Amino acid sequence: MLIIAVVQDQDVNRLLAKLMEKGYSATKLASTGGFLRRGNTTLLIGVKQEGVPEVIAIIKEVCRTRKQVVTPVTVGDQALNTYIPTPVEVEVGGATVFTVKVESFEKI
Repeated sequence: MLIIAVVQDQDVNRLLAKLMEKGYSATKLASTGGFLRRGNTTLLIGVKQEGVPEVIAIIKEVCRTRKQVVTPVTVGDQALNTYIPTPVEVEVGGATVFTVKVESFEKI
């Protein structure tokens, strides 16, 4: 199985440490979120079917949501835009997890 987990940058180091502690390895890819346009990390984790529940439990344990005040990013030409964005409180963190069946998985 391939688990694709998109997590916030501030959670990734603790998550990787916990995964490695339990014997799981991951490939780390830098990515950017669409809504806040902030950095996040996409992890590719190859596991056997029976390891999926444990890996997802680890992700749930480490990647908690929290509230953060952000200023929305405006789109378009800044010189022509007279809208001044107001900071808003949003939930950040957590994880988006995809589980994909793979035809072959070998760790070499």
